[in-house]
Parts: sequence; C-alpha cells; structure tokens
Amino acid sequence: MDHVDVIVVGGGQAALAAGYYLRRGTKRLLMLDAEPGPGGAWRHTWPSLKLFSPARWSSLPGWLMPTTAETYPTRDEALAYLAEYERRFDLPIERPVRVNETWADGARLRLVTTTGREISAAAVVSATGTWTAAHMPTFAGQDRFGGQILHSAHYAGPAAFAGRRVLVVGAGNSGAQIYADLVDHAEVTWVTQSPPVFLPDDVDGQVLFEQATARYKAMKEGRTPPAPRSLGDIVMVESVRAIRARGLLVSVPLFDGFTPTGVQWSDGRTRDVDAVIFATGFRPALGHLAPLVTPDAKGRLSMDGPRAAAHPGLFPLGYGDWTGFASATLVGVGRSAKAVADAIGTMDA
Repeated sequence: MDHVDVIVVGGGQAALAAGYYLRRGTKRLLMLDAEPGPGGAWRHTWPSLKLFSPARWSSLPGWLMPTTAETYPTRDEALAYLAEYERRFDLPIERPVRVNETWADGARLRLVTTTGREISAAAVVSATGTWTAAHMPTFAGQDRFGGQILHSAHYAGPAAFAGRRVLVVGAGNSGAQIYADLVDHAEVTWVTQSPPVFLPDDVDGQVLFEQATARYKAMKEGRTPPAPRSLGDIVMVESVRAIRARGLLVSVPLFDGFTPTGVQWSDGRTRDVDAVIFATGFRPALGHLAPLVTPDAKGRLSMDGPRAAAHPGLFPLGYGDWTGFASATLVGVGRSAKAVADAIGTMDA
C-alpha cells in the first residue's frame, strides 16, 4: 500500500483550486483524475458552449483567466485555461486513474483504484463534481418510445440531429443554449416545466455572483439580505439573444408522458419526435466514497464545517453550496478550497 498525506480525487476546477492551496504546504500530495487529459467536466461539454461570466470572473485562485476575444469565454478557452493552470502550478496529477472505493482505516482513509492499487491518506479531498451523475427524469411510457433519449451531458453538438425532430427539456442555461444551438439544424422545440426566467441583457455571471455574495454576507451578519436572483436563471449570451431577435425564444409546457413515436400532454395532444434531450441537471458524483458514506435523497452528505461528518479526514469540495458558498463555480470555489487546505494543514500526517 502506498502512503501519502493528502489525496485529491478529481481533475476539474474544484480539484485544481484545492491543489493550488495544498501545493503550497508541506503535506505529501497526490491528485487522481479519471479523465485522460486536463479539463474535468469541461472536456464533455458541447463545442458551442459559452461561460456566462467574463474571463476575470471565471478564474481560479492564483491566476486570472486571460482576456478572451469575446465577452464570454468559449468551452475551448476554458479548457485551455485549466490545462495551463495545472501546468503553471505543477500540480501532481496522475491520470487516468479512477477511484472505486474509499474505506475508513482507523484515523486514515484507504482508497482502491481501478488498477487495484491501494493508497492510504490522512486526508481525502473529494472533488469529482457532478458531470458523471446526470439527473434523468422518468415518464410514463418512456420504455416504449422508439426514438433517442439522452442527457445534455452527452450532447456533442447539432450535427447528429440535423433534419430531425427534437425536444430540448430544461428551463436553465443549458436548455436555452442547446435549444439555440439546434435552431438552424433541426426541427426543435424547447420544453420547460415552468416558464423560463430571462435575466436582463446587462446581468451575467459576474453580477449574479456579486449579488449572491451580498446575500451571503448579509445573512452571516444577521442583516436582511437583498432579494435573490437565481444562478439558474438564463443569462442572455450571444446565441440566446440571437434567437430572441428572431422571435424564436419561446417554450412549451412539459409533456406528461411518451408514446411509441413521441410525447403526449394531459389534454390529449401528441407530437411525434425523433429525439429528446434532457437538460435537467446533475447530482453529486459520490460513488467513489462507498462504502464510507451514504448520501441523502439529494445526493448530499452531512457536513461539519469543511469536513464530511462521517469522517474527519474526508473533505467534499465543489458540489454546491452545501460544500461552501458558490463552490460549484470557477470564481467561487477558491474560498472553499482554501478553507479545506487550511483545515488539512492542522492535521497530523
């Protein structure tokens, strides 16, 4: 069995932020990434995806993302930034290595990888994100549908849907951007459970983060927080504004079930379709922590500060606000990563 002080499981934005702070300490650090190359979940996003914050507000600790040609960085620019980030800070990442299980071994933790390797560590930072745990709703008749059903996690661009009848399901940014991506390539309809909320054109991820930070500080200080704006509301990136200008930015209510050839609504209406793309979110990817912990119905763990309550050496990071305010964002994860590194710094090896 190999022995180290700290293991970071993951290679995406949360893992890199943790690595940045941990690399500056004296602990023996090992980072394990299941992907074959840099970028984490960004490797699997569709080519036309845009971030909805400017580069300065899409940066990890220690190094700002370089200014991009357009206001909002592209998926490829985000990938290039993350690859350079891990090179710049010489992060000790081994890949591709997937962790199968995590066990308690007294005060330490023992990880078993897909290669059969066992590694012991005093602390484990779980930063696997959510991309591999796509949330797929189920509907009556779904097993009888003869078309294609997929999640946005597996959407690779419009070419595969050219000329086909497609429904895009989801009222968030992914749903809106995929719908816009398909408009000129397929017979596409946007389907939402509730009417989508569009932010003003001058409101983007930077403004949303500033507003969320103001709410967070107000609540911490016992003051009445300002009215919230959701990070899930739709930011009007260029592609979404373009279809709005054409009068195409409209959605229809969610269907009730599938037929063998399409979908149906409660009023009896039906529509034949070839494919349904669900942009319906993700759950924390925590399978590698079995049999150590059991998530709740929402896929979350009980926390004790930056630690998981189940074991003092386990530090979940980057899965959402339950692991630190705005920790699922590029600009927000740094604060939580520093708290994790500070807590690990006080531990005995």
